[in-house]
Amino acid sequence: MKKQTRIVLRYLAALVLAVTILAPMLWLFLMSVSSSSDLARVPLKWLPDRWDFSRYLSLLTLEAGQPGALFLHALGNSLLVACGATLISLLLAIPAAFSFSRYPGREGWLYGSLAIYMVPPVAFVLPLYFILEQISLLNTHLGLILVYCSMILPFLTWMLKNQFDALPLDIEQAARLDGLRYWQVLLRITLPLAKPALGASAMFGWLLAWDEFFYALLFTNNIDAQTLPVTIAGFTAGRATDDGLIAAVGILAAVPPLFIALWLQKTLVSGLTSGGSKG
Repeated sequence: MKKQTRIVLRYLAALVLAVTILAPMLWLFLMSVSSSSDLARVPLKWLPDRWDFSRYLSLLTLEAGQPGALFLHALGNSLLVACGATLISLLLAIPAAFSFSRYPGREGWLYGSLAIYMVPPVAFVLPLYFILEQISLLNTHLGLILVYCSMILPFLTWMLKNQFDALPLDIEQAARLDGLRYWQVLLRITLPLAKPALGASAMFGWLLAWDEFFYALLFTNNIDAQTLPVTIAGFTAGRATDDGLIAAVGILAAVPPLFIALWLQKTLVSGLTSGGSKG
């Protein structure tokens, strides 16, 4: 009886969590397909009289005078910056985490990077701004990528270091006895075993870059490198008076992270099934 109660409570908790996550997205979608009169009606009408998908069409077209030109350009900027920052950070975090895990006595550097990571971003605004200005990287994709790497790299290094600590050392030692160099052990032995951690780290790093707003707002001044969070803030600040259009922007902005999560989920599953040694 106690076991059945625990199962029921577990499913109830999962249901509450699902409703908490999905209810705001459902309301955002209903807003995006409702007319302006339905959104302004008192009392509120939950379901629209006529489902209107014209806002999505306007956001996905590059015709002059349509908000899609601004939205799609910002979407491309966000994809470029998030993918670039995640890839560079992951390539640097892998050898750094492996070094911290396999060579004791270097934890001070790791804790120092984490301490810097804990400092509020506003403390780095002026130094970063002057550095980007001196090397002519203000309002550029590369400038944002470098700034985001400074934010993502300590986080990924810590995640991967903990994963490398949990891997069995005897497999790596056996590979070393067989004549493999350290970098060959990392590429052929350690990384395949840590494939689930690589997928999770890449996903979290990508989401950090995708959702970042503060630095993107300060270090970009036009649409050339402006990312999607800044553009959405511009819509809510008066560039669009249609609340349904702003809701449609929010729905479309959630599509790339959803596809990234689904794609990396397959990577996590394959890593869990393939990681290990054959007897």
